[in-house]
Amino acid sequence: MTKKPKILVAGSFVMDLIASTDRAPNAGQTVVGRSFRTAPGGKGANQAVQCARLGADVTMIGCVGDDIFGREMLDTARAAGVNLNHVKVDHKVSSGIGHVLLEITEHSAQNRITVIPGANMSLTPEDLAWLEPRIGEFDLVMLQMEIPLEVNLQIAHWAQRAGVPVMLNPAPAAPLNDELLACVTYLTPNEQEAAAETGLPLRIDRNGIQRDDLKAVASALWTRGVKNVIITLGSNGSAVVGPDAIRYIPIVEMSHVADPTAAGDSFVAAFCVGLCIGLTQEAALTFASYTAAITVSRMGAMPSLPALDEVSALLRERGCASFDLAALEALR
Repeated sequence: MTKKPKILVAGSFVMDLIASTDRAPNAGQTVVGRSFRTAPGGKGANQAVQCARLGADVTMIGCVGDDIFGREMLDTARAAGVNLNHVKVDHKVSSGIGHVLLEITEHSAQNRITVIPGANMSLTPEDLAWLEPRIGEFDLVMLQMEIPLEVNLQIAHWAQRAGVPVMLNPAPAAPLNDELLACVTYLTPNEQEAAAETGLPLRIDRNGIQRDDLKAVASALWTRGVKNVIITLGSNGSAVVGPDAIRYIPIVEMSHVADPTAAGDSFVAAFCVGLCIGLTQEAALTFASYTAAITVSRMGAMPSLPALDEVSALLRERGCASFDLAALEALR
């Protein structure tokens, strides 16, 4: 592919309010924290910004409130190169907020997040009138679960009709609509989301997630219309589950984990960019793993998302023999 991939992201804008602490409080307990900061985020906006920082041509559909948080989130996405011409501003509802409690230990960090959707739920199918005749212009459409279902459904139907692949990142975890799944080309649940959606266990033994469990979960999703199932497995990496084989991609270890808040968004975005430039699923997952590794080594959501040169440098530094860096030239 000689042109930059053109990606449409429909999703949320959420300002993260991040409290860091050595120990998360139990019910009824108060602890003294380390620090407080704000960082622009939201699953949709994170994924759009990551795609743009990796070199894709990105258009975003979403909604923010007419407030300081909304303006800051739009400024950050715009600075990354995201086209915001179709982002709605709601003058009656506040922007989405994410309350992030970050428990920091010597070598890692764990987060607990409460999201108040705010203006994200003000988006309606009527706001999409411009899209139907133009959706065929895009190489791929990315969806998540932080905007109204009817918006996702409308976009997914139009994309399917136009032959445009649809990526659904089913987060936060919620029961998935079969009508939506039937339009999905790529589904990327994490292990908890996959188990919750199918009602099937994903058990871990000393070799990682059991292969039979992965096959059973993927099969349950295939029967509902999903074409490709990629399951992220935390410290066990990720897996592409096919009818005849399971391909594992290990995580990329970093010396320090600062904040895992946007790791999943970074991973999914890089995977989509990789697919759009013609990488195999396995190569796209490798690209995604290296991108997400940089993200978790930094604080904040959007501020932690790396640029293409940073990911290329890490691939080169680690001597990733299975990855052809020349494949990324289409993004420059």
